[in-house]
Amino acid sequence: ITSAVAFDILPLKLHPFSQSTPTGLDCVGWKRRISSLVITDGALDKTALTDDVGSEEDLYEDFRSSNHRYGHPGGGGEQLAINELISDGSVVYAEALWDHVTMDDQELGFKAGDVIEVMDATNKEWWWGRILDSEGWFPASFVRLRVNQDEPMEDYPLKVEGGKEDDSSSGTRRFGMGQTTKDQMRTNVINEIISTERDYIKHLKDICEGYIKQCRKRADMFTEEQLKTIFGNIEDIYRCQKKFVKALEKKFNKDHPHLSEVGSCFLEYQTEFQIYSEYCNNHPNACMELSRLTKVNKYVYFFEACRLLQKMIDISLDGFLLTPVQKICKYPLQLAELLKYTNPQHRDFKDVEAALNAMKNVARLINERKRRLENIDKIAQWQSSIEDWEGEDVLVRSSELIYSGELTKISHPQAKSQQRMFFLFDHQLVCCKKDLLRRDILYYKSRINMDDMEMLDIEDGKDKDFNISVKNAFKLHCQDTEEVHLFCAKKPEQKQRWLKAFENERRQVQLDQETGFSITEVQKKQAMLNASKQHHTGKPKAVTRPYYDFLMRQKHPTLPTTLPQQQVFMLAEPKRKPSNFWQNISRLTPFRK
Repeated sequence: ITSAVAFDILPLKLHPFSQSTPTGLDCVGWKRRISSLVITDGALDKTALTDDVGSEEDLYEDFRSSNHRYGHPGGGGEQLAINELISDGSVVYAEALWDHVTMDDQELGFKAGDVIEVMDATNKEWWWGRILDSEGWFPASFVRLRVNQDEPMEDYPLKVEGGKEDDSSSGTRRFGMGQTTKDQMRTNVINEIISTERDYIKHLKDICEGYIKQCRKRADMFTEEQLKTIFGNIEDIYRCQKKFVKALEKKFNKDHPHLSEVGSCFLEYQTEFQIYSEYCNNHPNACMELSRLTKVNKYVYFFEACRLLQKMIDISLDGFLLTPVQKICKYPLQLAELLKYTNPQHRDFKDVEAALNAMKNVARLINERKRRLENIDKIAQWQSSIEDWEGEDVLVRSSELIYSGELTKISHPQAKSQQRMFFLFDHQLVCCKKDLLRRDILYYKSRINMDDMEMLDIEDGKDKDFNISVKNAFKLHCQDTEEVHLFCAKKPEQKQRWLKAFENERRQVQLDQETGFSITEVQKKQAMLNASKQHHTGKPKAVTRPYYDFLMRQKHPTLPTTLPQQQVFMLAEPKRKPSNFWQNISRLTPFRK
């Protein structure tokens, strides 16, 4: 269980807890002697902090120098060994841990779970790889090497299907293991679930009572908005988890733990667990706000005083705030382990099997919402690169780029044809025109409301509405206004991709309605503000077409200038600085599904 596991639906870096200590945070740092510490009426006794440990400055420097920051180590550490394998003629495969969405055609876009052939790993941060017929750069920290390079790797949870393990790996275990031993293994898993849940409740209680309660006493130091940013909805999570652990304990058989039936508890609370989505999405903001505050000494002393008063283990606040993110990631692993040691005849078997799928779905939903929120920055940057933009921002109605490409649009009257670039978002199709000389520059022309349209597949031949012969064509038709748009693709396969994209767009809209996904006005405005700040200096000089063609003929185009930033938790695609994606925006192949 301690190794990294990537589900077929959700790639997560998963680890078990170590007793009551949050995963990755069980190293003890910055120990010191403090004789007494008191918070009276919201005031912090500073003398308690300085006794026996020197000046405030010494204390602060000691704290800062030994304070731990935890994050994904990223890929690239094994590049020497990888390149040796590649140079020897071996094929090296890596598996995507996160989605890599890019608007730069020199980068390789992929989905979580995709298998990438690593062709060059000489650079620590960016590797060169291939998926089918697409090649490009990708962040090394977004992938992990496959455990077995010689044959397809199956992660542990995928080996459990219908409660039965793969014959090649566990046949001996299944038939050679006695019933008593298997019951004992199930007992161990049940005990782990119960004990880690109790420890988790204590962590949440400590955060709510040890930190939030004390922070609210200090209105001179914290605003309610700051507290909402730092702690998110962790109090809601605490209330939910208290009810959940009570439900687990009711199902826990103390005399015979292996007979416990806990699967139904996860099924009962699967909907409530979706509140973790809000917390996980806010967590990077919490880390940034904490980083800003801890540059001021009084906040460092205050947070440490809260920890000592609550008698919490020696971990900084950002470490405690990581715990809920890790917890929701761990449930699928625990359930997969439980299912492994549950006989099909056990009364809990079907519920555990259903609970495993349910918690995978919860994790998938959280991961998808995280990815969507990170994508709004990319969409805002894209819009800021479009010349002569008119009307409302894309983010007012959309949050996902479904597909993009070049099409011929035929309009009334005289059936005039125009070559245009189209970008299909949820709810709308945006039409742009390429600059005649600088083909990397796009001008806004129009947009179509997809909520009012139905897509019609048109056979090759003469079209009655437009009275012309068409090939690889389809229409968008509005029944209310009788508005008709005719489009032609260059090749049949391109037409099929567009037809599939329109289906995906409708499916995405329906799914968002069912799950209640939405982006707040604050998030939209912030994304557009960030994009305008990055864009105010003007666009970079365009790459000339001959030089661009030369680059694309090379195996290794210019290495991306942006480096992926590491992130404290590993739930979705790590953020990284935006690249100058508008240089070559005419080829957005990573978005094609």
